Amino acid sequence: MADESTTLQITLEPADNQRLANLCGQYDENLRQIERRLGVEIANRGNCFKIVGSSHPVEAASRVIQDLFEVSSSEVITPHHVHLSLQSSSINALLRGDEGVQDRTTIRTRKLLVKARGPNQRRYVENILCHDINFGIGPAGTGKTYLAVACAVAALEEEKVKRLILTRPAVEAGERLGFLPGDMAQKVDPYLRPLYDALHEMLGFDRVLKLIERNVIEVAPLAFMRGRTLNDSFIILDEAQNTTVEQIKMFLTRVGFGSTAVVTGDITQVDLPKDRPSGLRHVIEVLKGVEGISFTYFDAGDVVRHPLVQRIVAAYEAYERRQQSCES
Repeated sequence: MADESTTLQITLEPADNQRLANLCGQYDENLRQIERRLGVEIANRGNCFKIVGSSHPVEAASRVIQDLFEVSSSEVITPHHVHLSLQSSSINALLRGDEGVQDRTTIRTRKLLVKARGPNQRRYVENILCHDINFGIGPAGTGKTYLAVACAVAALEEEKVKRLILTRPAVEAGERLGFLPGDMAQKVDPYLRPLYDALHEMLGFDRVLKLIERNVIEVAPLAFMRGRTLNDSFIILDEAQNTTVEQIKMFLTRVGFGSTAVVTGDITQVDLPKDRPSGLRHVIEVLKGVEGISFTYFDAGDVVRHPLVQRIVAAYEAYERRQQSCES
């Protein structure tokens, strides 16, 4: 039986026509986006908005409209802003009627306030704060690496750790590392570029360069971790789906006293040869239930890139489920 229709009226203050036009978007495109996502109807006259639909979607739409209006005085509201607001307002939880939705987790860095959006991102950040070894597993665009780097930068600035170590396996589909020009540092630099980009955004280019020169920040391929013990460090292993079973075991046994490790990866995008099993897939089974280790899983609903990316990820997930059911 369908939920009974609910009508909610809200009034946004102050009644600023410029802010209201910014909120609604050209031809009310921002309101239409909220309607499509939540299955509600939104009508407005001036600063008075009427929302009609099932109770939980109506409540969710009201929250998103009010959140967007708060920032409309300082930012141009685009469809991208609407998408992010839908994510950060725990829309899926509201649609299910879940109670007790937690406040968003905010990470302070020198240049940015990084906000965890949605319940899975918040759970991920909380796990990183509470556990020594953490796994973030899910599709591209869910903020796994970005949030891990933000937590690492915050820990460094708060002097909880003495250095940051960012690493990833130098594996790329369809190309051999030895064919690339340059010495070893130049060969691996393109693989580590996403980590550099996040650091530059949060600390600034000049400060990152100085910290790298002082070895406070170390960005290196995974092979360089062998034989080391990493104390008082925040260590991130990115693209862990491309580690072998031996490599990920080697990495996890490098973690020393006073250190936090975060391992991120997408087990649906493994670039290893078909005869080499993914270390990330293997470690999920091996370490499941081990005390002190956290696993956070992301899905298409957590994607914070272009809305089409979210739909692409969801389509691939559905296709893979159909393939698995056919094989079984």
